[in-house]
Amino acid sequence: MYKNVFWKGHPVMGLDFKAIGKRIKIARIRTNLTQETVAEKIGVTPQHVSNIETGNSRVSLTALVAIANLLHVSVDELLCDAVLKSTPIFTKEAAELFSDCNEYETRVLVDILKAAKTSMRNVKMFEADIKKTDGLS
Repeated sequence: MYKNVFWKGHPVMGLDFKAIGKRIKIARIRTNLTQETVAEKIGVTPQHVSNIETGNSRVSLTALVAIANLLHVSVDELLCDAVLKSTPIFTKEAAELFSDCNEYETRVLVDILKAAKTSMRNVKMFEADIKKTDGLS
């Protein structure tokens, strides 16, 4: 999960290295590369690549850029779980998710998304109402 980190006195979102590692692993598998090949190309050990993918090691900025270039993805795609303005990345992922769906699967997924969106917004409204009520006490 994200940790509260402060920079110049302002809270910023910490990095979730497990999420970054998971995205690296997915991109590596999509490009049909082994951990050994990635390690060789970026100049680290296969064990280090494994540790990065599992979130057991923090990936350096230099390694992150090398991995992104090797796997033909943007750094944004690897960091999108920690970047606040990531809508284009998630929109692309949603399009990829729907790309091989048949009519039935598309309808079910859209119904699920609509229900989830409504539920999330209802919870936000409920939380806002509670805060208003608590403020009156």
